[in-house]
Amino acid sequence: MEDGKNKTPAQVIREAMEAKGWQQTDLAFVLGQKNTAGVNQILAGKRGVSPEMAKMLASAFGLPAQTFAVAQAEWELQQAPEPDPTVASRGLFHSRYPLREMMKRGWIKEDAAGEELETALCAFFNVTSILDVPRLSHAAKRTDSTQIPGPQLAWLFRVRQIAKEMPAPPYSRERLLDALERMKGMLTDPDEVRRIPRALLECGVRFVVVETLPSSKIDGVCFWLDKASPVIGMSLRFDRIDNFWFVLRHECAHVLHGHGQEVAIIDSDMEEPKKNVTAEESIADTEAGEFCVPSESIKSFYLRKNPFFSESDVLAFSKRMKVHPGLAVGQLQRITNRYDILRKHLVKVRHHLAASMMMDGWGDVVPVQQGGI
Repeated sequence: MEDGKNKTPAQVIREAMEAKGWQQTDLAFVLGQKNTAGVNQILAGKRGVSPEMAKMLASAFGLPAQTFAVAQAEWELQQAPEPDPTVASRGLFHSRYPLREMMKRGWIKEDAAGEELETALCAFFNVTSILDVPRLSHAAKRTDSTQIPGPQLAWLFRVRQIAKEMPAPPYSRERLLDALERMKGMLTDPDEVRRIPRALLECGVRFVVVETLPSSKIDGVCFWLDKASPVIGMSLRFDRIDNFWFVLRHECAHVLHGHGQEVAIIDSDMEEPKKNVTAEESIADTEAGEFCVPSESIKSFYLRKNPFFSESDVLAFSKRMKVHPGLAVGQLQRITNRYDILRKHLVKVRHHLAASMMMDGWGDVVPVQQGGI
């Protein structure tokens, strides 16, 4: 008997009957049927071969049941209508980018499909073809990969979209240095973070906050729209006063040293231990740490008080350092690897920041013109 591939179930059964020299009445008899009605329906293509019938035919002809079951499945597959082409496009795009989340956030029209979906994605990434979406190089803390994962790329482009529409004066390194000196006086009061957006904008630094996308683990980013237009993006993935100031000062260090002018510097997993840290990251880490709590001071306090850190001692130390207790607590937690120490002082700051700027995420969408990247 020939291979049943591309043959209808009826053709496969007829060939098996011919090999045996059987008529329809013979097959009906062997199958234990009183008349040929059931066999006629199958041979006429009006009735499919069920798994049970496939096994019965296999027993009757001495052939594998798959011979008939596969012929039925392949025939049904051939007869099935072609799927909507938007299924393939959604599958391709969603495998590379967090498509559902981008729609949910309002970055892409929620009911976009087919060509409309591809057009929307091209507008978001500012390209003419979806094949031209750049896989921008970056310098991340924990990898030397030259490819940005889809969620990180989407987040980065959203920051870029928003920054592009923010009017700002040309960047001044001197003004940024002066602003950072003033920021030292803001470290004691969480409400002072509301002054950050304006302070940075006056220096020519665009400050953008976009809620992180699931699994992206981005904390901050530094890149330049042009030689006079640096951008700092933050996700506030950890809404804590210590994390906010460390990440902000870290990104400011990148700007001060001109990092990120050629490729965006994405800082992710900043709460995790550092491995293979680049020179740029080492500089930014050092400056951020010294800004929040000078390393020699926190080390001295740790050596004097370890392993018991009373709240009164931490409060007195923080007052002497002129910082909020949360900054000292955050440093102590990382040094000791004990994240239960005085957690109540790691206060949230996002609601303070929201009082002075529009943030993209957490139920809000910053209005932008698609394609204006």
